[in-house]
Amino acid sequence: MTEKLVEIKDLEISFGEGKKKFVAVKNANFFINKGETFSLVGESGSGKTTIGRAIIGLNETSGGDILYNGKRINGKKTKAEHNELISKIQMIFQDPAASLNERATVDYIISEGLYNFNLFKDEEDRKKKVTDMMTEVGLLAEHLTRYPHEFSGGQRQRIGIARALVMDPEFVIADEPISALDVSVRAQVLNLLKKIQKEKGLTYLFVAHDLSVVRFISDRIAVIHKGVIVEVAETEELFRNPIHPYTRSLLSAVPIPDPILERQKELIVYDPSQHDYSTDEPEMVEITTGHFVWGNKAEMAEYRKKLN
Repeated sequence: MTEKLVEIKDLEISFGEGKKKFVAVKNANFFINKGETFSLVGESGSGKTTIGRAIIGLNETSGGDILYNGKRINGKKTKAEHNELISKIQMIFQDPAASLNERATVDYIISEGLYNFNLFKDEEDRKKKVTDMMTEVGLLAEHLTRYPHEFSGGQRQRIGIARALVMDPEFVIADEPISALDVSVRAQVLNLLKKIQKEKGLTYLFVAHDLSVVRFISDRIAVIHKGVIVEVAETEELFRNPIHPYTRSLLSAVPIPDPILERQKELIVYDPSQHDYSTDEPEMVEITTGHFVWGNKAEMAEYRKKLN
């Protein structure tokens, strides 16, 4: 039986107050099982990164619950609780150039978390942990004395991965870790993440805007649009039976390698104005086993007809 590691319940995240208040995420509900890769997919500004940052504590929440191993982790925490959370949850950031301190050596960048939380016995133990992690991500021990600007984009991202994983976390939030990389390097980084996950039993939240990328790495996928999660399903189920019109529009935008088929395919444009929620409130409904869709009663009846 699968065990839930992270659970999001009726989550709301807002910025500002009064008339300037902006609700970035609303009514978010999903869970992540231990050992799986759960992907959160949507266009820029949809709120996917905002949710990831809220889980790790970088964004405050204005409603709902974030549970980690059954314990609520959003809201006020003691220093000990905060430190325990950081040691268990790490984040790989989107831009490998901006997220690394250009004035620090790679040795210090990877060791910073070890220093802050005293996660080594002595200097020899620290060096061994850092060197082992460098080897794990495909870099050399001699790279430790260099600075980030001396590396390629793919190598910098590997440094960012090493910085997160040297803390020996249980849960890793990967915020579009390949979007800033060349296509030729993306597969290398994805394969590296899968390899390390298998070896260490890690759980991933993988944030992305490209459904074709997450299909390769994900066990389950959630699709988010303007702060609302509109569909959640197992990866192959989502690709076989996309139900929500926004999911279908994202899938229609995925390039086809065959140029003839690519020219013939029909793009689906999602129009939110077609949804009338003035009298019939929407909710997340399990339309088939493990397949959840956001909609009102009228839409659910239509979605079920298409499935049958």
